Amino acid sequence: MKSYPVHRSHSPQPDWSRAQVLTDFCLPWDHEPPAPTEFRALWDETTLHFRFDVIDHDLVLGNGTTLKERVLDSDRVEVFFTSDLSLRPYYGFEMSPSGEALIYRARHYREIDWEWTCPSLHLSASINGPHYSVEGTFPLETLRTLDVLKPDSREILAGVFRADFALLPDGTLKRRWMPWVNPQTEKPDFHVPSAFGRWKLMD
Repeated sequence: MKSYPVHRSHSPQPDWSRAQVLTDFCLPWDHEPPAPTEFRALWDETTLHFRFDVIDHDLVLGNGTTLKERVLDSDRVEVFFTSDLSLRPYYGFEMSPSGEALIYRARHYREIDWEWTCPSLHLSASINGPHYSVEGTFPLETLRTLDVLKPDSREILAGVFRADFALLPDGTLKRRWMPWVNPQTEKPDFHVPSAFGRWKLMD
């Protein structure tokens, strides 16, 4: 299982220079190089911090009437958590460049509770030319309550993903799906145990 070290921050404001940069996203279902994508995470005594930095030269932002429509029709980055690889349950956080988040609890396979929410997620996002960033925090207590971070453990089962869209001349969307861990599925699918890796909280 792939692992990512989450280094410790020594102040409530994360010093991102301390974070290991995760860049090995892949495009398992497309024959082209993945667009540049960086993920970072840090933790302190109370909080897990994360950040995505993305290059996107054809940014797509959904304009639907509901948050769900807008996020699902947008370029976005995603983090999934689970307590174990049965994925019963797991938690999805799909975040658009405009700072909206589609949040849900689910059970394998794709039994999604769209009414579930996580008000303790704090999120900010910005767009600067061909670059967008999404930054957020989770209280460690929330992760413990969800049984994602177990007592006396410093490991979290997590998936890290990017959805990279392009608007084609005929008005349709080309969808590229970029996981950190290649789930080895025939079709694009992040909602499977093989799409998860392990985050290790380091000193």
